[in-house]
Amino acid sequence: MQTLVVGLATMMAVAAAVLGGSLLAVSAAPFDDAFAAQRGAHLSVRFDADEADAARLAESARAEGVSGAAGPFRTATLTPGPDAAGPGWPVTVAGRDEPGGDVDELALLDGRWPARPGEIALSADAPLFPDLGARVTFPDLPGSPALTIVGVARSVTRTADAWVVPAQMPALTAPGSGGYQMLYRFTDAGTAAQVAAGGDAVAASLPPGAAVGEQSWLTVRAEAERETAAYVPFLTAFGALGLAMSVLVTGNVVASAVGTGTRRIGVLKAVGFTPAQVVRAYVGQALVPATAGTVLGVLAGHLLAVPVLAEAGEVYGTSNPAVAPWVDAAVAAGVLGLVAATAWASAARAGRLRTVDALAVGRTAGAGRGRWAARWAGRLPLPLPVALGLARPFARPARALAMGAAVLSGTVAVTFTVGMAASLGEVMEARAHDAADVTVPAAPPALGPDGPRPAAQPDPAAVAAAVEGRAGTGRYYSAASLRATVSGLTGTVEVTAFTGDASWGGWTMVAGRWIDGPGEAVVPSGFLTATGTRTGDTVTLEGLAEPVTVRIVGEVLDPRNDGMQVFTDAATLAAAHPDPTETSHHIALTPGTDVAGYVAALNDDLAPLGATARAGGDGGGGSMVATLDALSAVLTLMLVAVAALGVLNGVLLDTRERVRELGVQKALGMTPRQTVTTVVTSVAVTGLAAGAVGVPLGVALHGRVIPAMGDSVGLRLPGSVVDVYHGAELLPLALGGLVIAVLGALVPAAWAARTRTATALRTE
Repeated sequence: MQTLVVGLATMMAVAAAVLGGSLLAVSAAPFDDAFAAQRGAHLSVRFDADEADAARLAESARAEGVSGAAGPFRTATLTPGPDAAGPGWPVTVAGRDEPGGDVDELALLDGRWPARPGEIALSADAPLFPDLGARVTFPDLPGSPALTIVGVARSVTRTADAWVVPAQMPALTAPGSGGYQMLYRFTDAGTAAQVAAGGDAVAASLPPGAAVGEQSWLTVRAEAERETAAYVPFLTAFGALGLAMSVLVTGNVVASAVGTGTRRIGVLKAVGFTPAQVVRAYVGQALVPATAGTVLGVLAGHLLAVPVLAEAGEVYGTSNPAVAPWVDAAVAAGVLGLVAATAWASAARAGRLRTVDALAVGRTAGAGRGRWAARWAGRLPLPLPVALGLARPFARPARALAMGAAVLSGTVAVTFTVGMAASLGEVMEARAHDAADVTVPAAPPALGPDGPRPAAQPDPAAVAAAVEGRAGTGRYYSAASLRATVSGLTGTVEVTAFTGDASWGGWTMVAGRWIDGPGEAVVPSGFLTATGTRTGDTVTLEGLAEPVTVRIVGEVLDPRNDGMQVFTDAATLAAAHPDPTETSHHIALTPGTDVAGYVAALNDDLAPLGATARAGGDGGGGSMVATLDALSAVLTLMLVAVAALGVLNGVLLDTRERVRELGVQKALGMTPRQTVTTVVTSVAVTGLAAGAVGVPLGVALHGRVIPAMGDSVGLRLPGSVVDVYHGAELLPLALGGLVIAVLGALVPAAWAARTRTATALRTE
């Protein structure tokens, strides 16, 4: 039993520590390897062609702190036609002679580099389909130029969505549009402050207002780490709990072994063992199962970490990162060192015992221990078995405290896990925006021979008329989705334009307020971080018929699309003549309206339009949430199992120590059921006290870890996500300590109940 407890506790601590340490150490390794190999740009800056010419921009490469530069490259934001090449989302195209260079050397993944006008190479991260030989058309430009896809490349810092030869750019640049791009590497660029200082030096060498947007390599790196970074605070918490549990259990086991093996210690000393040798023997007794648990924990950490890291390696075209050997070594050495130190401290008493005293002592506890507690409990109006059980912890206070600490750790883990599941549920509810009673979703993509293609959408105005004319319709809004670009950022942002008041639709505000009219927008935290903006600033959306400037009035919680979203009123985009890719309709019914009947009647009206209504909202979930829930459940079960086994070990030692006392009680008439009651009651107070203390600690741990997890993925979390505990839930959680203690005591209680009276009385 002692071997199992120590091994399981150590395995849990090591598995969580290896997994968390590995993700923290190598989650950015694929990006860092690719960045170093391709000499990625520390800062990519977009310039207004009317404010600075190519010669002036080339001189900025001599600015203070610049160690290398590439460009200027002519750029344009274009919207290809929605044909076989893609869904018709805006792309940033740059004119570039070759993929190589001192800064931002592109990795050519397929095909070749454009050699003449009429050819284009796509970024692997672009929204266009990388089908070599396919044609990309730009119907909004004079002459509707069409380019042939000849290659696929990747820029580690995502400097563009596509590249053409410089001679092609005049045909892709409408009069009065377009700009230049410069890519810089700095002498010092390890922190945001250093990158900002380099950018300031570049800006100082150019006319004011020339730069219209920029992107730091640190922003791209943070996005690369985002998927794995969320696990680190969570695993750190469980690793700390597991480590504390391992130390507590090891100390309790060794101290109990010394306490119950006093006579054996005397024999060892009598045959010539020195005090140091006796102590080392007990330390070795703890290190053997701890070493086995460490090996199993390292293997478990590898199995959990490698699949997560392999996905990142595939994205950047690097070898799949392995768990760093130094992480294994550091975790194993640290955990085994703590186990050894704890065991040595607990076994020191064995070295101090005098041989004669040790040989003279039996294994029964001193008769005088806890008598005052027994007398006090005997005066309570309780059945005698219960009173005897309540007094028992005071006979072995150190052991009771050790069991209480184990139960405390289990209660903290359960409380934290329940809170984390509730917080993740709040995040997913905010992600789904499913407050509507009935939804008319956009038509799903159609599957063609080359993959999914945008489907023909029903007429939004006709669907809106059908909804508004149906009896039972209460509040209603529609949401049209389209893609745009933002100056300085490569790639697109998803723009959702609302017709009607959408504030009731389940949107969770972090700061500011909801949109109240044209020209306003709310955005997620990820957008603010990527663009370097905050509430009150303005941003310009490009890639539409004409640029649209919006003022950010609020920050909304929405983890979709890495937070690269903009929510605004449909009237804001009216002048830009948007071409939405999909439109959904969301309906809140009037009180008393039957949902099923309403949906059936509305579908009769929508059938000629090619649309279908359904009950409920859009729904939503995430693989990360499922993984976190599964991991937390497994780790919590392990902690609870270790806590219960720790209680079992302590109670088992206690019942075997006082087996003669139990025999006397049975001889005086105590029944097996009363024996079980006495043993179980002996841990009740310990379990209740541990639960009462563990719940506040679990709540406090949740309050620290959940915001840290949000920060790691670029989300600022509102109070509704963090403050998820309610008074009605805390009482059952506090009683969880009692449940853990009782579960651990049941097996020793059953053994004590089955022991025959004569056998117990004959035991020394």
